[in-house]
Amino acid sequence: MSNTGITNWSRSDDAMVEDAMRRGASRRDLLRMFMAGGIGLAVGGGILGRASAALAATPVRGGHLIGASWSSSTADTLDPAKASQATDYVRCCALYNRLTFLNGKGEVQMELADSVESSDAKVWTIKLKKGVTFHDGKTLTADDVVYSLNRHLDESVGSKVNAMAKQMTEIKAIDPTTVQITLTAPNADIPSILAMHHFMIVADGTTDFSKGNGTGSFALESFEPGVKSLMKRNENYFKSGGANVDSFEYFAIPDDTARVNALLSGDIHLAASIKPQALRLIEAAGNIDVVQNTAGNYTNFNMRLDMAPGDKAGFAEGMKYLFDRELITKSIARGRAVIANDQPISPSNRFHNAELKAREFDPERAKSLFEKAGLLGQNIPIVASDAATSSVEMATLLQQAGSKIGMKFDIQRVPSDGYWSKYWLKSPVHFGNINPRPTPDILFSLLYTSDAPWNESQFRSERFDKLVHEARGELDDSKRKEIYDECQVIVSNEAATAIPVWLSDMEAKSNKLQGLETNPLGGQMGYAMAEYVWLQA
Repeated sequence: MSNTGITNWSRSDDAMVEDAMRRGASRRDLLRMFMAGGIGLAVGGGILGRASAALAATPVRGGHLIGASWSSSTADTLDPAKASQATDYVRCCALYNRLTFLNGKGEVQMELADSVESSDAKVWTIKLKKGVTFHDGKTLTADDVVYSLNRHLDESVGSKVNAMAKQMTEIKAIDPTTVQITLTAPNADIPSILAMHHFMIVADGTTDFSKGNGTGSFALESFEPGVKSLMKRNENYFKSGGANVDSFEYFAIPDDTARVNALLSGDIHLAASIKPQALRLIEAAGNIDVVQNTAGNYTNFNMRLDMAPGDKAGFAEGMKYLFDRELITKSIARGRAVIANDQPISPSNRFHNAELKAREFDPERAKSLFEKAGLLGQNIPIVASDAATSSVEMATLLQQAGSKIGMKFDIQRVPSDGYWSKYWLKSPVHFGNINPRPTPDILFSLLYTSDAPWNESQFRSERFDKLVHEARGELDDSKRKEIYDECQVIVSNEAATAIPVWLSDMEAKSNKLQGLETNPLGGQMGYAMAEYVWLQA
């Protein structure tokens, strides 16, 4: 180290400071180094800052990672085809791999696949990586991919992406490392679709998913549905270096305050999906960071069109006018939201229809619609739960607005545990919470086409179905944009799902947890955080 002053302090000397910090040098030890080198306190502080930042950006190996989600139930599953909420996704992302993966910019990257190619967007050829093994030692082959994808076509499996998978009319192995997929019609989104959580690859013939036997960065130690899971690093992982942490524990703490308190007390490293109301408490702690993801998460209000009162013409439209979107943004989301226009394609997506304006808060217009529907003055139950982010608060605002025009809303607040299996999609009027998806086709196919598995309002439209199918095969992005613009108008006006705002998904984490980034597939790094994060000493 130079002793002639700051002009001779070099990058190699910065590296010496980083190395000393890695070996446990105290701040006092480092200050002595600076003094010996003729470095003043102000400059030394800058060097320390650079060294600390460099260390934080350098993955550290080891440690036991503990994360807490907000929702779980006895229906929790390790079957990626049946996964339906964030807790399932996180576990599946740790245990299995997909053929492709979306990075933080939404760009398609290869994972189990070496390439996914097509000359006509109808027949796709997938080349697999070689030397990949499952946790039980079995080598990955094309047969595993064929079996995994065909499961989504088997109605008895109950795959959550059955509607999307139906476009795959033939899935066959060409040789041990090559798979060919033939579609009913061209679809340029196939590489992105294969990056969805449900399309994880499982071993050929698997029917028992309790062992979580995948190719992923972690192998399962134990799993109790509705309780927790424990995993250890897969030492034979095909990616160089593998996971950074030795082990990973994941469970749900449904109560938002309890989840934040667990983080503040050091019991967990990550509290997923925190409410804006908790920000002041977190910011005051000093050792907690907040990661914000605005990829298109939303909580929506669902009115089934095949049940009362949703089957009454005008009820759904009236409810959309009863949402005070600005108040929701300012009061409930504390400014961390964007006003939405009752359709699922957010402004972060290049196909978003910016010309489609959000409905104004108009209680009198809502009242007129309720009167025509013969519902004014009736008692309308609304099912809400902390499982659907901010739904209880939104329901309360609806109740207050309704009371001023003669509408009676009975808020039925139910527990987070079991909400998605007992109430979501089933109750006549209830809330949902939809995680971000990378393409309009995925959102529409999952939620709004006539055969959509998560058709929350039981919406049916031949015109809409035709447009979605047409856009899927259109390779000209400008033409696809025109089609998707119309699709968004149809959903906004005809589907009985009110989407008042797009929420910023916020996660609170210990500052010891490093490497957590945003991802278009959703929070917790697209739910794949376990593989990429590390724990700073």
